[in-house]
Amino acid sequence: MKRILLAVAAVALLAGPAAANDSTAELAAGGLVLTRTDAIIMKSEDLYISADAVRVRYVFLNTSGNDVTTRVAFPMPDIGGPDFFFHDTNIPGGGDPANLLAFRTLIDGKPVKMAVEQKAFVEGREVTAWLAQRGIPLTLHVDGMVARLDALSAPDKAEAERLGIAVPEAYDAGKGWEKHWNPAWTLKTAFHWEQVFPAGREIVVEHSYKPATGGSVGTIVGSPLATTSPEWVETRDRHCIDDAFLAAVKKRQGKAEYPPFWERRVAYILKTGGNWAGPIGDFRLVVDKGATENLVSFCATGVKKIGPTQFEVRRQNWKPDRDLNILILLPVKPYE
Repeated sequence: MKRILLAVAAVALLAGPAAANDSTAELAAGGLVLTRTDAIIMKSEDLYISADAVRVRYVFLNTSGNDVTTRVAFPMPDIGGPDFFFHDTNIPGGGDPANLLAFRTLIDGKPVKMAVEQKAFVEGREVTAWLAQRGIPLTLHVDGMVARLDALSAPDKAEAERLGIAVPEAYDAGKGWEKHWNPAWTLKTAFHWEQVFPAGREIVVEHSYKPATGGSVGTIVGSPLATTSPEWVETRDRHCIDDAFLAAVKKRQGKAEYPPFWERRVAYILKTGGNWAGPIGDFRLVVDKGATENLVSFCATGVKKIGPTQFEVRRQNWKPDRDLNILILLPVKPYE
């Protein structure tokens, strides 16, 4: 299982900025995707996002004079790629390896029975059949995958390397020179089902999942690197960090060289999936920073604080034009 590096020694946070190997990458997921139809409108979407949970409530209405049956899907974030085993990615563990985000859906309050489709790709080429013929699971993030690839025959290993399915890694870990094979394909997973939208009647669709958050053992925000470095510029622009946010960081930082925070990052895909007719009638977003002492920054206008940790954004007849990236800074808590 890919490891999650968010639980680290808090003392290390005060020693300097986060290095590349001290962070984990977030995986972006989003909402439901419908087969294209002009018969169904989304009357409302109520979206709640925190570092620990995503919950969405949709109200759909079939405005045609006939019942409409269409396929509804929830795409999981892509997992893998050639650098998968050489970078840390936060993948929630436990449970069904296909349902890595513990995705759950209700239609009018009742659970939905979903099918799952999984495929493996290398640079746009599907390699599902190659893996299946050799008994290799597609879920490259589960424990034991390296051992399975190591057990392949020499011709299969050579072919796997040539096709970009697996990459060799050689090292000496104190037991002599070793060579192992790491998975390099990308796993695409989607849950889907057929849904009937009765003519003229509202359907309430609710889904929830645990986000694959990113994190860091420090933060570049407010650090000596927060000038014109590419990493800082990307972080600033991605999360719309403004002067007020920087001032809040500096206030907590005081005279220390580095800010006393660590990061959690949540990504949510807003732009895709709009296959219904027209814009979202009534859109509501609530971002929860989790604790009053945390700081949060994300790109939105008209943000209203509605509670000690929650911030609300409302839109009418809205079509998203960008995805959502949320940065939460958590204060360092010294050992007791």
